Amino acid sequence: MLDFLAENNLCGQAVLRIVSCGNAIIAELLRLSEFIPAVFRLKDRADQQKYGDIIFDFSYFKGPELWESKLEAKPELQDLDEEFRENNIEIVTRFYLAFQSVHKYIVDLNRYLDDLNEGVYIQQTLETVLLNEDGKQLLCEALYLYGVMLLVIDQKIEGEVRERMLVSYYRYSAARSSADSNMDDICKLLRSTGYSSQPGAKRPPNYPESYFQRVPINEAFISMVIGRLRSDDIYNQVISIYMGITVNLGDAWEPYKAAKTALNNTLDLSNVKEQASRYATVSERVHAQVQQFLKEGYLREEMVLDNIPRLLNCLRDCNVAIRWLMLHTADSACDPNNKRLRQIKDQILTDSKYNPKILFQLLLDTAQFEFILKEMFKQMLSEKQAKWEHYKKEGSERMTELADVFSGVKPLTRVEKNENLQAWFREISKQILSLNYDDSTAAGRKTVQLIQALEEVQEFHQLESNLQVCQFLADTRKFLHQMIRTINIKEEVLITMQIVGDLSFAWQLIDSFTSIMQESIRVNPSMVTKLRATFLKLASALDLPLLRINQANSPDLLSVSQYYSGELVSYVRKVLQIIPESMFTSLLKIIKLQTHDIIEVPTRLDKDKLRDYAQLVPRYEVAKLTHAISIFTEGILMMKTTLVGIIKPSELMPKLKELGATMDGFHRSFEYIQDYVNIYGLKIWQEEVSRIINYNVEQECNNFLRTKIQDWQSMYQSTHIPIPKFPPVDESVTFIGRLCREILRITDPKMTCHIDQLNTWYDMKTHQEVTSSRLFSEIQTTLGTFGLNGLDRLLCFMIVKELQNFLSMFQKIILRDRTIQDTLKTLMNAVSPLKSIVANSNKIYLSAIAKTQKIWTAYLEAIMKVGQMQILRQQIANELNYSCRFDSKHLAAALENLNKALLADIEAHYQDPSLPYPKEDNTLLYEITAYLEAAGIHNPLNKIYITTKRLPYFPIVNFLFLIAQLPKLQYNKNLGMVCRKPADPVDWPPLVLGLLTLLKQFHSRYTEQFLALIGQFIRSTVEQCTSQKIPEMPADVVGALLFLEDYVRYTKLPRRVSPG
Repeated sequence: MLDFLAENNLCGQAVLRIVSCGNAIIAELLRLSEFIPAVFRLKDRADQQKYGDIIFDFSYFKGPELWESKLEAKPELQDLDEEFRENNIEIVTRFYLAFQSVHKYIVDLNRYLDDLNEGVYIQQTLETVLLNEDGKQLLCEALYLYGVMLLVIDQKIEGEVRERMLVSYYRYSAARSSADSNMDDICKLLRSTGYSSQPGAKRPPNYPESYFQRVPINEAFISMVIGRLRSDDIYNQVISIYMGITVNLGDAWEPYKAAKTALNNTLDLSNVKEQASRYATVSERVHAQVQQFLKEGYLREEMVLDNIPRLLNCLRDCNVAIRWLMLHTADSACDPNNKRLRQIKDQILTDSKYNPKILFQLLLDTAQFEFILKEMFKQMLSEKQAKWEHYKKEGSERMTELADVFSGVKPLTRVEKNENLQAWFREISKQILSLNYDDSTAAGRKTVQLIQALEEVQEFHQLESNLQVCQFLADTRKFLHQMIRTINIKEEVLITMQIVGDLSFAWQLIDSFTSIMQESIRVNPSMVTKLRATFLKLASALDLPLLRINQANSPDLLSVSQYYSGELVSYVRKVLQIIPESMFTSLLKIIKLQTHDIIEVPTRLDKDKLRDYAQLVPRYEVAKLTHAISIFTEGILMMKTTLVGIIKPSELMPKLKELGATMDGFHRSFEYIQDYVNIYGLKIWQEEVSRIINYNVEQECNNFLRTKIQDWQSMYQSTHIPIPKFPPVDESVTFIGRLCREILRITDPKMTCHIDQLNTWYDMKTHQEVTSSRLFSEIQTTLGTFGLNGLDRLLCFMIVKELQNFLSMFQKIILRDRTIQDTLKTLMNAVSPLKSIVANSNKIYLSAIAKTQKIWTAYLEAIMKVGQMQILRQQIANELNYSCRFDSKHLAAALENLNKALLADIEAHYQDPSLPYPKEDNTLLYEITAYLEAAGIHNPLNKIYITTKRLPYFPIVNFLFLIAQLPKLQYNKNLGMVCRKPADPVDWPPLVLGLLTLLKQFHSRYTEQFLALIGQFIRSTVEQCTSQKIPEMPADVVGALLFLEDYVRYTKLPRRVSPG
């Protein structure tokens, strides 16, 4: 009969593909359950208030038009809904596809059963498939996996969350309009069951059978599967259903009378006591045996080959004891609200003499024993044929030599010639050589007969008197015995060990032993090597979900194996995290000593000060701590560090200095310790600090993005070494945001005056220095290039937001105000053409300013904010460039030359399009920009922050704004333009840079018109003063001229661009 799993058996391959798909679906559900967006849970009041009107459960389907009309009535809700869609459609789609796969799975299984009943598979029916060993196994697995899927969904993805995700997918995707969509069926299958995985939650009525009945399955099939399994043994009352998901049958079978009655005998306290006592005795006995086997030199090859059944029995007893004790003593095995189950668990804990440390030691020793046995058998299997042939050759040669001895040719003490024995030994030699390795059964039987013949010849031919002959015979018998042992080395032993040693039941339970493992490592770091066997034993659990996927040659193999191996790696990291934790506990003490106690020795030192710098006591303490750290050279993981919290306003510089000293201590200590623990300490430091800072910058910038970068999308966040997130204490999300907003607060143009020549901010009222460029040097020292560059990136986002807000304001308060537009139109007519001189200019300009006075407050605030942030960006670029030139002069030179070369090539291309230019898919320009900004080789004032459209009256509005602010300022020979009255503050540098940046976002003709208007204003005002014989140049003209001077200086444009 054709093998059921053969590739040409369509019936077997069809059900194998279904089972393979089932294992892959479960892995995807488990993977996705770790990435449920928190917003779908609506647990926080803030989330409820913000998203409550756009996230719906299945009540939405009762009247979708009503809900959508409510959204359409509020533009702000529509905008929020669109933003929510952009941010979550990818993950929601992935969840939907997983849910759809579950529904498709059961549909495919039902179709397969129908095909069997209808005779689609020739000579195969449901009965014949269930009679086949592989067919029975696969059909049972297919039904079982469907049940596991539904239970995993209910345990890992709450019902309300499922409903909200499905409704969101329905609203945001094409499923609403698609006639082919099976959305209704998926919603019916996965609607909320009322089940909660929270401890103590009440079980819903008729759960889970009503849940399983949502998609009907052939009842005859279920009955036949149960019939085939009825004789199978129930292991115990606590079972693992899939990869560590445990169920206590005492609780699960409570609603079913027959099942409950059948289980009562097992749950009887006297029986529980008997079982617990038995396993306590078994675990003590087998643990003593395993410890004996693990003694150095005990497990030799001969001993193993002679005692295979005994060793396997011991291994089986160990694993059975571990399984029973782990399952029945786990916290998840008992509902704390169920008095009877709690009583049973207490009984088990008492009678089994449960001690988690002893159980862990048994697990550790069993894993080690299992690992050694497996490695020995693998080695013996690989050498099996070579050794067998070697023993055969040696035995045959011994017989040939004995034949030569009895021929009388070869001299041997007191051996007479005997032709019969000579012929007999030659025949034995031939018989040994004729043994066939491939026919192990016949060879084994013949080898036994040869051993008996050699024993008989020694006895009946009185050969005992000759020791040399006896030795030859004994050696040959030994080689023949070795051949029998070797031929009995079979792969089935490894398969048995694999089945017996299965630890998949502990995939989740093992976590309860983490603290014991870590404490063992803390006490004895060499324990890491012993734990390796336990981790390898746990890794064998991966065979369970991968077996069928591999058999079906499914493309899901890589994805599923990556998920489970990733989970295992995460757990190993979690256990071994104790190593860097222990190491850094000592390292913190070293940091404190190096930062506060030990004085750095200068290059030159006076002899009389040698004792002061020796500092023997603190240096001895550092040496002692270094030795303590050096023992943790195995299993070193990445470090974990936490950065600055909120900074109090008046303490910015002191806090930065304090933090800088701490960070410097960390840096120096990593540099100091790296040679003692054989790791790249500085590399770890740079990688992790950059990752932490970049992640915090990314999260802060999310506030300004419509499509946000989620943690699972971030290139900086890691599930294995996660960067912690802290609840926000203000509008900032992270420390980098708080630092940035604090700098903006203390350099606020309303409160401070920036003196460009000194790069310093002064308080407008007290004239005291507030801060200077030293602030950015301190940030560079504290947070490094990553921190300063991250601050610069955040300021970019803030400028973009301010400019976008400005455009909205321009539309609202200027372009929608008829009075303002009439005033601007009148002024435009009065000043045209721009090269002319405006008659009666003073009256015309003042009239326009007066009529537009109400718009300038908001306008000034927006311009000053942008200008303030541009000054900060300039300061950061200067600090980054200085640092790069000082610390990495070759990098700075290379970047500058590459930048100039690229710009020259691009200019040449625009002059001659046949010359090369980077293509759209070439990332060179994008990548070099990131390097240039990190090295401070860029001018923030030349940056285009936003895309813009044509705006009517834009140049003249900006011109009017400028001349409206000039009366608030006065010229100072030493300081330039300064504020006239502290009560009406206007800071000149932010004003100039803000206007410059704003104009840079638009077409250059707007700038030309704006500058032409200023030139016309200067000419017209001077002409009017000359005609009226006013001797002094008006202050507003001085201000306008200084604006043009500063504009040319900042933009580095030739002076001829300033008209008039």
